[in-house]
Amino acid sequence: MDAILEFLKTTGFYLLDDWRTIVMYLIVGVLFYLAIVKKFEPLLLLPISFGMLLANLPGAELMHLEMFFDDYYLTEAQIEAGMHVPMSTMIAEVINNGGLVDILYLGVKLGVYPSLIFMGVGAMTDFTPLIANPKSLFMGAGAQLGVFVAFFSALFLGFDLMEAGAIGIIGGADGPTAILVTKELAPHLLGAIAIAAYSYMALIPIIQPPFMKLLTTKKERRIKMTALRPVSKVEKVIFPIAVTLLVCLLIPAAAPLVGFLMLGNLANVSGVTDRISKTAQNELINIVTIFLGVSVGATASAENFLKLETIYIIVLGLCAFCVSTCGGLVVGKIMCKLSGGKINPLIGSAGVSAVPMAARVSQMVGQKEDPSNFLLMHAMGPNVAGVIGSAVAAGVFLAMF
Repeated sequence: MDAILEFLKTTGFYLLDDWRTIVMYLIVGVLFYLAIVKKFEPLLLLPISFGMLLANLPGAELMHLEMFFDDYYLTEAQIEAGMHVPMSTMIAEVINNGGLVDILYLGVKLGVYPSLIFMGVGAMTDFTPLIANPKSLFMGAGAQLGVFVAFFSALFLGFDLMEAGAIGIIGGADGPTAILVTKELAPHLLGAIAIAAYSYMALIPIIQPPFMKLLTTKKERRIKMTALRPVSKVEKVIFPIAVTLLVCLLIPAAAPLVGFLMLGNLANVSGVTDRISKTAQNELINIVTIFLGVSVGATASAENFLKLETIYIIVLGLCAFCVSTCGGLVVGKIMCKLSGGKINPLIGSAGVSAVPMAARVSQMVGQKEDPSNFLLMHAMGPNVAGVIGSAVAAGVFLAMF
């Protein structure tokens, strides 16, 4: 009987004594519903949701987020003196005493997963629309407005500079970028920021159209754009090399993202590394997505996630997405006027870097006004410009803070 009682005390049912854990199960259930039933970014939202579930299983001991912070190893006096734990010490502790998800989380802590995902994104992305129409860069830049609005709003709400930088990058609408910046600047906010970023990326078809209709006229939405000029293979090969040199020499902190994004694209367009390109597009990005999603989701334990600051982050993330959409649309309207009505301002909303969903939304809204209007390839220009823009914004924050 004593053995049975001892066994029962080790079960999760016995250890389940915190109401916050029940709340987390409800949140996980909502995220599962969005991923499986509504099909909102399921490739990312599903592993993130399951990671949250694993992190909130009493007694499972799969994730020990405290191992990744200085105060786990150092005294308050040592921290106040500016001491930091060597990464080698942290890695040794995780390998010796950590759980399975702790080991997976090392890929986040070391910045490996976001860069590998960017390589896969680069291999899958066609930069031809941006090369054919370089003016798209302005719309991609305009769509980064939400990053800085969210940054200053977070400062106003009492977050410190590094926390505000991590929150602001949600406006870039790029999950790997948000994760890379957050793990450097404010790792304790990683769960809330990752969930906010990916949830709003999934909700782009719902968030963007009202602003697109509000800021454009029916006449503007019906504008048909001329076909893009053909782009030579030489231009396609030179582009990723030139962008890497220009951006990374200007902002070296952006090199992990921009460099691997352009490496993936070069592997695709060069025509001599098909195996590498296909691996980056399929097996590699799928494996890394599983590891990234589960390990990031596991940072959202009840004690870390259920805080007032999480509500602030979710609200600021929504505001950032809305402002970024409006920023791209406003630049699109300006370019429409300057071009004499040759540019449909709807493609400006695709300046957020959610590839290719934001471009598809531009196409969808345009076709509702005129079924014969095809904006997808034109919208891909601002869309891929937004990917580069969000990586540059991330590099700026990392360099500053």
